[in-house]
Amino acid sequence: MQTGDRLRLERERLGHTQTEMAKISGVAFRTYCDYEAGKTEPKASLFEAIHKAGADVMYILTGQRSSPQNISMEEQKLVENYRAMDDAARLNIQAVGDSFAQSKPKLKSGND
Repeated sequence: MQTGDRLRLERERLGHTQTEMAKISGVAFRTYCDYEAGKTEPKASLFEAIHKAGADVMYILTGQRSSPQNISMEEQKLVENYRAMDDAARLNIQAVGDSFAQSKPKLKSGND
């Protein structure tokens, strides 16, 4: 499997179209398609941009997934979903997360 193949698989994992990934990476649509087709090699700036969008650059370059940093599958899914959101959705989820983190459930004691 070549870099272009892994670039396509990672784009699909993130749920983006080629048009969206071209925009995210700051390249022309045709240029991005050429990367996936293996006609040309992406520049470093593409990898920086798609990493910010949630792509696993280590996987694209080497075929090996980045090591999770001791997080559960549920936590990994939350991260993946968060990275796939637009800015407005991220702000909403941050507010909800802050609200839940600050609330402390009242536990019933044996004397209640």
